[in-house]
Amino acid sequence: MDAKPGAGRRGPVPPAVGLLLCVALLDALLYLGLCHVRPMRCPHGHFHRGPAGGCAPWLTCEELRAQVRPLRCAGQGAVKTVFLSEWKGHKVALSQLTSLEMKDDFLHGLQMLKSLQSKHVVTLLGYCEEDGVILTEYHPLGSLSSLEETLNLPRYQAMNTWQHRLQLAMDYVGVIHYLHHSPLGPLVMCDSSDLPKTLSQYLLTSNFSIVLNDLDALPLVDRSSGTLVKCGHRELLGDFVAPEQLWPYAGDRPFHDDLMPSYDEKTDIWKIPDVSSFLLGHVEGSDMVRFHLFDIHKACKSRTPAERPTTQDILDMYQKVLNLLRDTTTSQTREML
Repeated sequence: MDAKPGAGRRGPVPPAVGLLLCVALLDALLYLGLCHVRPMRCPHGHFHRGPAGGCAPWLTCEELRAQVRPLRCAGQGAVKTVFLSEWKGHKVALSQLTSLEMKDDFLHGLQMLKSLQSKHVVTLLGYCEEDGVILTEYHPLGSLSSLEETLNLPRYQAMNTWQHRLQLAMDYVGVIHYLHHSPLGPLVMCDSSDLPKTLSQYLLTSNFSIVLNDLDALPLVDRSSGTLVKCGHRELLGDFVAPEQLWPYAGDRPFHDDLMPSYDEKTDIWKIPDVSSFLLGHVEGSDMVRFHLFDIHKACKSRTPAERPTTQDILDMYQKVLNLLRDTTTSQTREML
């Protein structure tokens, strides 16, 4: 039987639908490629020198003094002053001990940096305890504090989608998961007394992933000896910190560090919804992500630390929501064709 004229043929795809399909394909390619490109990992005590450089040992005091040239001050904290510097034609970050009074904190951060080298932590290039300097990789996009400004730049607007923002939230929780299951034992992210302070501890890489940059305050929880932690010796305030981090006798007696109860890594779980909400922003689709994450985030805010989910629970839910909403978006795009 002869086929009817035009049978099996479709008309031209409407321009709007074609544009939507292109955007969906571009987003998928970015998700599968750009956001997941990671440099190779080198043996402990080494760093990766680039696409063709292989692995090299951490730079020594002599090499740092002779080969690293500071360019300008890039920032200063209580423990370190950071200089944008140059090493063999590469931009690097040189951290200099601010004062001898902070040397213990500086050396603790250095020890953590050496022990925790992984995809979740900024890459160590070299150090010199004698001179009080640490050399790490340089990330021009800066800290998470400037995320919105970065995503508003024309070259990065394609990354300003709920998919990529949710992936950033997963990266953040992945860092906390690594700290809670570190080679040293469970570590608590203490430099997180408010949202701006927390965001400043993390860097945004050129591949749009997150790495921990400041490791000066990572006390260890040792359950075998019953050792818990306290983040500093001053009273913490506000609703960003976990309830167990607040002075329990407010109104009855003044704060006294010796009477302040200690706590564990569940304080980090309490803060995850606030950080994730910032990372999700207010782009199209982000409110739908928040809706699907409502229950897990509500559990994170339990006033009973033991009832809060683990980082693995949160990562599993984030991945589930990402898959669900991505599949829904793909299905809707196909139905429009």
